[in-house]
Amino acid sequence: MTSAPAAAAAPVGPVFQNGMAQPVFSTNRNDWIRQEVWVQTPIDSDGDGRNDRVHAEVTRLRETETDGLKSPVVYEVSPYYAGGNPITNHDVDHELYEALRPGKGWQNRGGAVLDPASDERLAAATAEGAGVAASAAATGPQPAISTSHESNWLPRGFAVVHAESLGSGKSDGCPTTGGRNETIGAKSVVDWLNGRAKAYDATGAEVKATWTTGKVGMIGTSYNGTLPNAVASTGVQGLEAIVPISAISSWYDYYRANGAVVAAGGYQGEDTDVLAEYVYTRADKEICRSVIEELAKAQDRVTGDYNAFWDERNYMNDVGKVHAAVLVAHGLNDWNVKTKHAAQWYEALKARGVPHKIYLHQGGHGGSPSVDVLNRWFTRYLWDYKNGVENDPRALIQREDRSLVEYPEWPDPAAADTELNLAPGTNGAAGVLTHDKTRQGKPVTETIVDDATKTAQTLADAATSPNRLAYKSGTLSGAVRLSGTPLVSLRMSFGQPAANVTALLVDYDQNGKAKIITRGWTDPQNRKSIWKTTPVKPGSEYRLDFDMQPHDYVFPAGHRIGIVLLSSDYEYTIRPTPGATLNLDTTKSTVMLPLVGGAGEFRSANA
Repeated sequence: MTSAPAAAAAPVGPVFQNGMAQPVFSTNRNDWIRQEVWVQTPIDSDGDGRNDRVHAEVTRLRETETDGLKSPVVYEVSPYYAGGNPITNHDVDHELYEALRPGKGWQNRGGAVLDPASDERLAAATAEGAGVAASAAATGPQPAISTSHESNWLPRGFAVVHAESLGSGKSDGCPTTGGRNETIGAKSVVDWLNGRAKAYDATGAEVKATWTTGKVGMIGTSYNGTLPNAVASTGVQGLEAIVPISAISSWYDYYRANGAVVAAGGYQGEDTDVLAEYVYTRADKEICRSVIEELAKAQDRVTGDYNAFWDERNYMNDVGKVHAAVLVAHGLNDWNVKTKHAAQWYEALKARGVPHKIYLHQGGHGGSPSVDVLNRWFTRYLWDYKNGVENDPRALIQREDRSLVEYPEWPDPAAADTELNLAPGTNGAAGVLTHDKTRQGKPVTETIVDDATKTAQTLADAATSPNRLAYKSGTLSGAVRLSGTPLVSLRMSFGQPAANVTALLVDYDQNGKAKIITRGWTDPQNRKSIWKTTPVKPGSEYRLDFDMQPHDYVFPAGHRIGIVLLSSDYEYTIRPTPGATLNLDTTKSTVMLPLVGGAGEFRSANA
């Protein structure tokens, strides 16, 4: 009788196949070690005389299984693990205001000078104005700490850390919606994992992270994905890779656009103070009250100007410090965290030679790359296994038919800015979007009458309307692909000292049905700089140059490319009383589209 062969010994190190760490360690949760720690930070954001501590939970393999193998860490930090508070958004149904010379007060578009301290409509426009519709936070509530990371990564030899952002759950400190203290709090966990910060358990005993290599990869979606961008921008040693999914790269671009107060999609009237109030879930509900009140003042919902408050929350300022390998993931139809966040962050990393890759999909907010894509990234940069991921095509894009296509880079290197002109229509009907030169000489002026009660979709679909101007290409004989950031350059005058300006890029199908592909906004008072409001003189013409949200889209054959211009955007901008007038000089206004194949492709498709 022969004896059964001895069971193969469990591996004591990671196993790699096809460039990926394999799940060779225990999948039994009872075999995993769980620890709860509070990591000491170097800041006191709540002013209680004690440095803030960040609450974190560690899940790792037992050392008996790994025979002393040290693990890299997959780390997610969030302000949402403890849920959220009931909140009320700001009112957005009020007039626009213009900052005049010192001592002149505020002026509405009708010209009356108002007292900022007494006018109740101005109060509604400021951060103290009470909203009328409660909503969830812009980046949305999330459940208590998920275990999906553990099931994905522990069997592959990684450890997992979840932490609660300052002011939330069991962490100390105050929430400040992207403020520097939140960055430092999240960074301190990386410091602890590398022996540069201290942590303590519930009894007050110090806990050291002797079980880790110190190599950390951060991942998360929305706010949870924004914090990896923030921490990476500090250049902290030990942070080797990040996967920011639907992540913010500048909080100004989340709540503002080119001087205009603009909502995160689906959350009209939300702002930094509202989001901070939502995630303020620590036990002490009073200690951060003055901090949140300061957010309400500093964010400036009146002018929409960029200022020191927003500059602190602009991670683009420190992108030069990023050395972590960055896998950016974003939905092409994400109108919460808009695509500009991914595009400008990715472009800056690319320019600086930081290891980079981008995944763009057809969904909206959220949407992670596949586990295999993540595994190759973390295997290369956390296990330091040479799988060649840095030589892969840099862009993975889900096309309109849901197929995944690899491209060398993004935007597509074959895309070229193509300037298109606006030929006016008649009697409110659509004009022509053309590469040909339009009429020169005497200006041809068309007028928009603002009506903030009508949605952009309604106006784009309208055959005629006084509330929008539309320009359509000819019927496309072949597909045309856009890859990058559309720009508009408009010559406009106004019948009042303040107005919203909105531009839409539209795909019109064979039946004339409009699909809004992307859009952009500006405040004419910020035509010179987002830092400063410059009054608009009614009747004077001004040049407005602004961007739409970046995109990658294929206009099918048989469709038309459209540009629609309107004033207020019901879903995104402040919504003043209807009636403001905007005049467009079509002879001096253009649109720049980044088209693969450039002008030649557009001309051939319009032949």
